[in-house]
Amino acid sequence: MTKALPLLYIKSGCPWCIAAEEFLKEKSVPYQAVNVSHDKVAFQKMVSISGQKKAPTLVIDGDVLADFGVDDLEPFLSSHQIWFD
Repeated sequence: MTKALPLLYIKSGCPWCIAAEEFLKEKSVPYQAVNVSHDKVAFQKMVSISGQKKAPTLVIDGDVLADFGVDDLEPFLSSHQIWFD
């Protein structure tokens, strides 16, 4: 069974979202981005999952990292056995 890609909820122009995407791309971590800026359904899903309205929000196997900075990514990814150099 194939695991689902990490799901990254982002907002247009959000500097933390841009930094998170740059980090994931730089480390070759596959993910699926969902821009909630103009998608009310996706925005409500993010709020439902995370309990808050801030982005970025990362979801891996049902585990949520909400309103985070890049420094929070490495330990969260490692806790899900996502390794990189």
